[in-house]
Amino acid sequence: MDFFVVPTVRFRLLYVWFAIDHGRRRILHFNVTENPTAAWVIQQLRETFPNEPIHRYLIYDNDAIFSPAVTHAIKSFEIDPKRTAFRSPWQNGTAERVVGSIRRELLDHVIVLDEDHLRRLLREYVDYYNEERVHTSIADAPIGRPVESRPSNRAKIIGFPRAGGLHHRYRWREAA
Repeated sequence: MDFFVVPTVRFRLLYVWFAIDHGRRRILHFNVTENPTAAWVIQQLRETFPNEPIHRYLIYDNDAIFSPAVTHAIKSFEIDPKRTAFRSPWQNGTAERVVGSIRRELLDHVIVLDEDHLRRLLREYVDYYNEERVHTSIADAPIGRPVESRPSNRAKIIGFPRAGGLHHRYRWREAA
């Protein structure tokens, strides 16, 4: 899990919290707030891991918000908390890479208006990220996609906009 900060058009700072599955690179949960607290992070953890734990470890950095109460909550979900070393972002490279991807592929192209706007943008992007974006480390999208065969030689490829038109999903369509 990790945080990153997004400025709005009125120069307010919004904090985005997310948790990602390292194995399939799937974003499990995210949320946005203007005032993050340890109690808020614990609630996000409850929403991320509502049932029996399927994850053994949760990696997080030395941010002050990840207090002993957060560590205790992680343990209560029967997940082993693993804190990275001080100033060592490469120890949680998967999470850091997601932040970079979100910035390059989404936030560098839009001006965030407010918390609801950012939440909507991220919801669309996370759907795209989990369902369609190819990740080279797993050679597919995190959820996996069926292979589509070309219906005929006359079929054409058409694009469907995703994440506000910043990305597209391409499918075959029979030529008229």
